[in-house]
Amino acid sequence: MADPTPFEAEDMVNSIITCPHCGHQRAETMPAYSCVIVYGCAGCGATLHPAEGDCCVYCTYGSVPCPAMQPIRQSEPLPGTVRAQHTATEGGK
Repeated sequence: MADPTPFEAEDMVNSIITCPHCGHQRAETMPAYSCVIVYGCAGCGATLHPAEGDCCVYCTYGSVPCPAMQPIRQSEPLPGTVRAQHTATEGGK
């Protein structure tokens, strides 16, 4: 059996949500079969909603997209990775 890709790794059910208002970060376990469309920041109390085009708050504010989107985004480079930086410097190639 081949090694799992980053999106197939067992820990991909965990994501760190970062509040865009206060910067508070919190590790959360994502639900496997539903999208979270409302999230309350434990730091400032702001109510977070997904950005337009995203299905849930994990896809917008999380360090890892939700389980439903992981297979779709599997071929996209992860932000902050060497692959993402290389893709950005090569003009999307």
